[in-house]
This record gives sequence, structure tokens and C-alpha cells, in this order.
Amino acid sequence: MDKVIDIEERIPSLRERRKKRTNRKFVALLLIFLTLLAILLYSQSKYSEIQNITIEGAVLFDQKSYEAASGLTIGDSMWSFDTRAVAQKIEKLEWVEKATVKKNWLTGVKLDVQEYVQMGYLDVGNSYQMILSNNLALNQPVTIVNGPIYSNFDDEKKREALIDQLTDIEPEVLQLVSQIMLNIEKEDADYVTLYMNDGNEIRGILSTLAEKMNYYPSVVAQLEDEQKGVIDMEVGIFFRSYADVYGFAKEVSENENPDEE
Repeated sequence: MDKVIDIEERIPSLRERRKKRTNRKFVALLLIFLTLLAILLYSQSKYSEIQNITIEGAVLFDQKSYEAASGLTIGDSMWSFDTRAVAQKIEKLEWVEKATVKKNWLTGVKLDVQEYVQMGYLDVGNSYQMILSNNLALNQPVTIVNGPIYSNFDDEKKREALIDQLTDIEPEVLQLVSQIMLNIEKEDADYVTLYMNDGNEIRGILSTLAEKMNYYPSVVAQLEDEQKGVIDMEVGIFFRSYADVYGFAKEVSENENPDEE
């Protein structure tokens, strides 16, 4: 019977190559095993859980409100949720314009919230409701009024028209407005009266308010020092002193509330 000869045993280089190939296979299998073991240990440890949730951009509501809306809680698995799905949950909140969610390293979650801009406060009698740039009236207590007050704007369509106008007014002009009142006695047009923090009154039409209001600084710059009165912007733009309008020099202090007159 013929004897089978293993050529690799006779050639050292072939034998060495086969040994290296075997070693490589062993190392590869060992790495796979260690990787799977590490994943298993990680998934069972606290390092795979959410340990902190941070909220950026929250002004209207506190962090707990956004955590509840996201559905995430401390201790949840870092891999049990989709960041875009969580962002969409937050964006369903009426006061949120946009939200992004990111996994921060191995144990943190960061929520960036872009809320609609605060535009003013709706006068509802004995209290106020905050109005946002999407015309939403927030049903929550208002303790500090730091923006213009809107009176007689209970009608959502008229209030929406007002918000559209205000977004086109220059910020430095808008911050001078203390109160905006809609004249409910005139039905032919939406006449409004604006009470300014510097003591002047402005009378205009809602549909052209932004266009005319942006001229306010240049109009005031032409007035004599300490001269206050009514700036009529309904048709053109002209000024009348309080003495001419009311028959006497009206005393007006900064941040005066017209309802107290």
C-alpha cells in the first residue's frame, strides 16, 4: 500500500503559514467572543441606562414637563428609544416649534427645545394669558407681565392678524409698546390704539400697523423734548399734543396702564 506524504510537513514555509492561519482564526473567534461578552455585560449594567436628562431652551415650562412629554425616565435603556420618535412627541406640544434629541455619550440624553416666541398677554378680565407667536393662548397663571397687553382681542382671527403685524415690527419699536386696544365700536375697520412706554398714544388700523409703526422712532425724534401726544397713523402719519386732543395737558407716566385712567 502506497504511503500518503503530507507535502506541508516536508516544506517548513507551508507548515508555518498554516500555523499562522490557524492562529488568526483563533484570535478572530476570541475577539468575537469577548465582544459579545462585553455587550452582554454592558447591557446588564447601569452604564447602559439613562442616568441624566438635560433640557435646553425650556422657558415656558419646566424640565419635568418635557421629561413627561418625552416618555423617557432615568433608568431606561439607552437603546430602547429612537431619538427622532422622542423629538416628534415633544413637537406635538402646542407651544413647541421644534425639538431635537441626542444621546450624550453612554448614559445621557439631551433635549433641545425651540419654543414659540412670547408675543404678549391677552387681557381676560381679572387675569392675563400669555400669547405666543403661533397665536396660542397659554392657559397657565401669569405672575409677571413683561410684554404688551392685548385688550378686546378675544376673537382668534383678529388676534392672529395682530400677531402677523407684530412679527413685522422692528424689535426695538415693539418693546416700546405697553398695551394694544382694539376698538370694538367701529366695524368698518379694525382700529387700534397703542399705549407706548414713553407716554405717547398711537392710533392706527390693524392691517397697516407694522408698516406705519416702523416709522415711530423717526416721528418721535422730530418732537420737542418732553412733548407727548397722539400719533395718528390711520391714514397718514401726524402728531397732535394731548392738549389739542383732550383739551388739557395729559399727565402720562411710563408704563401707565390705560385701564386705570
